[in-house]
Amino acid sequence: MASHIGKLPITIPAGVEVAINGQEFSVKGPKGTDSYTIPEGITAKVEGNELIVSANDDLRPTRAKHGLARSIMASMVKGVHEGYAKSLDIVGTGYRAQMKGKGIEFSLGYSHTITVEPPEGIEFELPNPNQVIVKGTDKQAVGQAAANIRKLRAPEPYKGKGIKYTDEQIRRKAGKAGK
Repeated sequence: MASHIGKLPITIPAGVEVAINGQEFSVKGPKGTDSYTIPEGITAKVEGNELIVSANDDLRPTRAKHGLARSIMASMVKGVHEGYAKSLDIVGTGYRAQMKGKGIEFSLGYSHTITVEPPEGIEFELPNPNQVIVKGTDKQAVGQAAANIRKLRAPEPYKGKGIKYTDEQIRRKAGKAGK
C-alpha cells in the first residue's frame, strides 16, 4: 500500500534544471533556485523530463514521508518555473496601504501606521491602495507572509472590515436587532 500522491511523476518543464546528489535535491529555473533534503527511506531519480519519487520500503513512517516529499518537490519545481502569488484585499473606510521602499506601510484604523518588510525571497506589489499581492518562489513562505499581513487586521464578521484574501468569503453576522 503505497502513497497515491507519492506515486505520481513530476513533469519537469523546459528551462528548469533538476539535480539530485544523494539525499540533496536542488532545482534551478527562471525565477530562482531552491533546495531540499530528501527524507531517509525516499529516493528520487530523473527519467527523461519526469522526476520519479519512490519509497524504499512499505513501513508507515516511510509511506507518510513519500507523499510529503513528492508534494514539496513538485511545489519547488512549480515555484522556480512560474512562482507563487497570493492576493489580499483591504476593506474598510480609511484602510489603505502604500509602498515604502521594498516594504509596505499600512493604515488600518490604529493610532499608528504599521510597516511590513518583505522576508527573504518575497516581494510585494500594490496594484492599488486597497490590494496587496505577495509573490515568491517558495509556496510556504508566500503563504506565511500573506498570513502575517492578514493578521495585522483580520476581517471582522459584522461589517467585513479588515484584510482578507481576495478569494476568501467572510461569514457575516447580523448586528443588534433594532426596534
